[in-house]
Order: sequence, then structure tokens, then C-alpha cells
Amino acid sequence: MGEKVVAGGFDLSDRQKYRRKLQLCLQGLDQLLAEKRFDRPKNLMGVEIELNLAGADGMPRMMNAEVLERISSHDFQTELGMFNLEVNIVPHRLEGRVFDQLSEELRTGLAYAHRKAVEVDAGIVMIGILPTLGRADLVSANLSDVDRYVMLNDQIVAARGEDFELDIEGVERLTCTSASITPEAACTSVQLHLQVTPARFADVWNAAQSVAAVQIVVGANSPFLFGRELWRESRPPLFLQATDTRPPELQAQGVRPRTWFGEKWIDSAYELFEENLRFFPALLPICDEEDPLLVLADGGVPRLQELVLHNGTVYRWNRPVYGLADGVPHLRVENRVLPAGPTVTDVIANAAFYYGLVRALAEDTRPVWKRLPFEAAAENFDVACRQGIDAELIWPTPGRAAGTARVPGVSLVLDELLPLAAAGLDAWGVEPADRDFYLGVIEQRCKLRVNGASWQVDTFHRALEAGLEREAALSATTRRYSELMHEGEPVHTWQAGFPAPA
Repeated sequence: MGEKVVAGGFDLSDRQKYRRKLQLCLQGLDQLLAEKRFDRPKNLMGVEIELNLAGADGMPRMMNAEVLERISSHDFQTELGMFNLEVNIVPHRLEGRVFDQLSEELRTGLAYAHRKAVEVDAGIVMIGILPTLGRADLVSANLSDVDRYVMLNDQIVAARGEDFELDIEGVERLTCTSASITPEAACTSVQLHLQVTPARFADVWNAAQSVAAVQIVVGANSPFLFGRELWRESRPPLFLQATDTRPPELQAQGVRPRTWFGEKWIDSAYELFEENLRFFPALLPICDEEDPLLVLADGGVPRLQELVLHNGTVYRWNRPVYGLADGVPHLRVENRVLPAGPTVTDVIANAAFYYGLVRALAEDTRPVWKRLPFEAAAENFDVACRQGIDAELIWPTPGRAAGTARVPGVSLVLDELLPLAAAGLDAWGVEPADRDFYLGVIEQRCKLRVNGASWQVDTFHRALEAGLEREAALSATTRRYSELMHEGEPVHTWQAGFPAPA
């Protein structure tokens, strides 16, 4: 939501005015699409990574304001919780040695940020959910002191009208309540942006939805919350429940949650924006002075601020984004599936796999979404989040015959999807050295059946077997994770457990 939002209350007329303004924005978007006013293809990608702050003891530090002041870089920003930061990498063209360039930029930026954080007894930890977070850490007092977060919390709490219920049953079960949305801050992710033309948007979005589960199989990194071992990727159920504006009665009626996989394949970007208006009430009904239709009539390009703001409060795992660059509108698919970490190499490998795979699938003459029911894609996502590297997924059977079968996710990646991702990276013009190195990381994870989540769980259980109490085991696991993260070798090379004393 990056725009500056000023805290204040809303009345009934604000919401009615905002709804009317949203409809004008939607008409403006429709006109821009009809007039083909969008930017030509530039093969642009962008990366955002949410980060945790933790001390040398592995415990969270509520210090993002102090750390950001020391970092003093526009690349780093606040996130929802005081123990969160976000780093944004400027857009790059998908070509040449782009992944090595991204890797170097991220390593340099994160190393600098970590040094600055250590000066105030904090440090950067890139992980899906920090294992040492406790319930007392995720309270409204630990929301970042930023108006838009405070206002968003107030509006979601008011819409729900009661405490949020967290109930996640995985290896163990977690049940608790929260009076605020702060538990959502535990979820730190990687967001992968891809600028696409309107004509290609639906194919790219459908392709991204198709492989969301596969991304989790190879990239899960969030097995713990509040001391409980839950799903291998616990961010999706936590995010859904921590932002759920629906009391139980509305859930029973089948009202859609704001954290949403979706319910069908699409034919255009317009469908997603229109659904967001039709299904979800405004949380932040803040109106801009711009009249988008008048701007269009004068030959200009509207900012569509209300549409952009509303779109940012609907948490799709693959989100449509409208933006302006140098006065020219563009569309992006924002992939929000992946957790942060474990290392920069792992993050870039996940990105290379995603961008290559989406390119290949979007251009396939027999699109996977024509052969895979949407309900199966949604089920795959749920299963992958629960089981991670061990998940079995529903996938179209090879050959001309129609049908699907359930196959191990790692086998699907090794046998079918890695070659497609390689072809997709070739189509982008990525150098073979980058292609082979980063896809090789994904290959090794699958062959060894290791990702961030499996390493965390194995190391935690070894700590328990060595006689540590649960909290001490989680702390030790976090400290060891942080050490290896900063050393930078990809997670499939990490030895589970702890090094023997010298």
C-alpha cells in the first residue's frame, strides 16, 4: 500500500463516496484497456523482501524505527510489526546475468543493514516466520508507528467486531485469540513482480496460480508459530485468520475472506479488479480529488488511487497491480506466495524458477489451466502448505489424453517443471550460467528433499533430543539458522542440527 495515509475516522458518507469513486476508477481502467494505452513489453521484474529483526539470542527486537534511522536508505522501509523491515530492489530487465546482479545487490544491501542493526543489538533474519515469536510480541502496541498500519488495524478490527480466532492444526495445534491484526506481522514474504501487457496478463496470472503450490513445495520456510510446529508453510493460514473480517456467521454463509486464493481461472486483468470491488467492502475509504474520467477526456492518464488502495487490502496470493511509470500505465502480476529466505541464493533461485516457469507455461499451446480444474490448484496450494517438500500434487497427465493424477511434488519439479523453467529463462534471454546455477539449487533441494522448513524442523527436533526445553530449542534453531543464513550457502547444503564443539 506504500502511499502515505493519514489517520482519522470515516463516516457513512465517506464509504458511499468511496464506492462511487471506485466504480469511476473501474470505468477508467476499462477505458484504458479498450484504448490500449498500456506500456509496451519491457520484460521488467521487481523483488521485495520482508525481514525480521532479532538479536544474537535469536529473540525478536521491536526496533525497526531505530534500525531504519541507522540504515538511512530508501531501499528499506517499515513493515507492519516493529520487528519487521522490507527491502525493495529496483526493477530489472529479465535478461543476461540479471539473477547474479540481483544476488549481488541483495547481499550488499542486507549485509549493510545487518551491520547497522547489530549496532543496536538487533540483526536481520530472513525467514518466513521467526520461530521465537511469542504471543506477547504480537500485540497492537508492537504495530509500527505508521498511520496506515494503525488505521488498517482499526478498520479490520471494527469490521470483524470481535477478537480474531487463530486455530491452525498441523503437526501440533495452535488455538488462541488476538485483539488486533498484529499476528499477521509474523508472516514475512518475498514478492515477485512481473510487468505484463494486458493481452498477456490472464495467461501469466493463470500460470502463476497453477504453480503456487509448487513454489511452496520447494520453498516452504515457516513451520513454527508461538512455539508450535504447525504446517510446513504456516503463513497462509495465519495470514487468512489474522486479517479475517468475517465473524463465524459470515464464514458459515460462504462470504469470501480477504486473504484469498481465488475461485476461477481468468480471461483478463479487469476481472480481478472488478471482483475486488464486487466482493470486498472498503477498509480505507480515502478519496483522492482526481476524477479519472475527466483526466481521460483531457487525454491524460489517471492514477486510479482509490482502486490501487482498495486493491492493496485484498490479499490474493497472486495480485493484479496497476501502476504508472513516467506517466505511462502498466500492469503487473505480484506473486506473494513465497516466504522470505533462507539465503539470498535461495531467494534468487526461487525467483529464477518462478519467472522461467511462468514464461513457459503462459506460452504453452496446451495451457495447464485448461487441463487442471481450478479447485485442484487450490487444493494443491493447501496440501503444499501443510506438507511442504513431501507434498503430492494433482497435475495433468502427460500426453494428449485428458486427465489428472496425484504425483510427488519433487518428482513433478524434477521430471517436468525444471526443464520448462529452463526453456522459459532461455526465452527471457537469461544467460545459461545464471539459468543453470539457480535452477540447480532447486534441483538439489528436490533430490535431497530439503528446504528451509525441513531444515528447521530437523534441527529443532535434534535440539529436543539433546535435552533442550522447547523454548531453548526454538531459540537455538533460530540462532543456528541466522548463522548459516549470513554465511550464505544455500539451504540444501546445511547440515541439520548443531556443529560439534571444537
